[in-house]
Amino acid sequence: MKTDDERLVALDKAHLWHPFTQMKEYRSGSPLIIERGEGVMLQDVQGRRYYDGFSSVWLNVHGHQAPELDQALRDQLERVAHTTLLGMANVPAIELAGKLAAISPKGLNKVFYSDSGATGVEIAIKMAFQYWRNRGDRRRTAFVTMDQAYHGDTIGAASVGAIPLYQEVYRPLLFPAHVVPYPNSYRHGGDEAAMEATLGALRRLLEERGEEIAACIVEPIVQGAGGMLVMPAGCLRRMAELCREHGVLLIADEVATGFGRTGAMFACDLEQVSPDLMVLGKGLTGGYLPVAATLATDEVYDAFDAEYEEQKTFFHGHSFTGNPLGCAVALASLRLMEERRMVEGIEAKAAFVARKLAPLKELRHVGDIRQQGLMVGIELVRDKASREPYAWADRIGVRATMRARELGMLTRPLGNVVVFMPPLCSSEEELDAMTDIVAASILDVTEGKEAERR
Repeated sequence: MKTDDERLVALDKAHLWHPFTQMKEYRSGSPLIIERGEGVMLQDVQGRRYYDGFSSVWLNVHGHQAPELDQALRDQLERVAHTTLLGMANVPAIELAGKLAAISPKGLNKVFYSDSGATGVEIAIKMAFQYWRNRGDRRRTAFVTMDQAYHGDTIGAASVGAIPLYQEVYRPLLFPAHVVPYPNSYRHGGDEAAMEATLGALRRLLEERGEEIAACIVEPIVQGAGGMLVMPAGCLRRMAELCREHGVLLIADEVATGFGRTGAMFACDLEQVSPDLMVLGKGLTGGYLPVAATLATDEVYDAFDAEYEEQKTFFHGHSFTGNPLGCAVALASLRLMEERRMVEGIEAKAAFVARKLAPLKELRHVGDIRQQGLMVGIELVRDKASREPYAWADRIGVRATMRARELGMLTRPLGNVVVFMPPLCSSEEELDAMTDIVAASILDVTEGKEAERR
């Protein structure tokens, strides 16, 4: 007779299709099945405990089972679990919209809810497109994105993505977008050269095709899935200025960077940039429930604010848009961030992490360590002098993160880049333990026993 653990493994392998996972390989191994969590720790069905070193894919803020967030859910359950926003409203959705407008960059006064970062981006794209149509300008139909951008997996969001691995098979379904470089100081020869590569390409594109472009979408300050690339200071602000000069809307995808990750409430705040549209997700509910939001300026909103007969309505929506449970826990998360002055505390935590990881720069296979706040990417290279990358088949990032799991911490790589994004609530003691595991896993895989076995 099978144990309960064995039963779960059998069901998992027989029926569950995992995202971004090669299932043939997954089924050949021993699945990690999480049963519970507490604080920055997760526990599997066999009782093994792990640090959550990537915030359960970049979204956990206060840790697992945060009492204040748990209570907010219970309280809302005693009222109502869900009502529609189609032609009516609910209390938490209203309260949260007001709160988001109050804490977001200046001018973002309107809030449209959805259920994931990808759908939030899809909404922003459609809003930008229809904005120009509603204003009578049918020339502006194109979008600008950045090399190696990732904005989600819906058709529109994938169209403004620029990671070939995720796109090529769907290319016939996608609309084309203009692509400019994301500044990569490590690969472009320093901050100045990287910044010029980006701004020069954007400037030329806008000068040549600006009247055809509806919007430019950017992951502000930190490009996530592209390898945790950090923009040189001033680059985002200059991009925003170029868009303004050419009348192009700016969409800031803050799904990964929002809610304190970069050391400010939003990455745009670091350079006092106010986009026309901003997409939020992941940390919005503290990592509890799937709620996303697309924020718009009054100017964008006003292009849709017309008489019924004009048919300028934004005909878009989701069944769970503005879910009261999700909005209630998001409000509780934001209250907790304020009470604990969480954003203000990121600078010291980030400095501690930087000091702990600094010795890794001396390792012969660590090419670059990129960090903004508590978003960290460590790029592993085959040859440090030439910056030659490891081949895809080397699976160096996968091996490093699997070694980290053996040592008691969970994370996922981005190709050859090891990601470290702990929950914002992590204490210095917890960060100390997690960074030790990061260092040990990289050392073991690139220079230690695991490397010797290969």
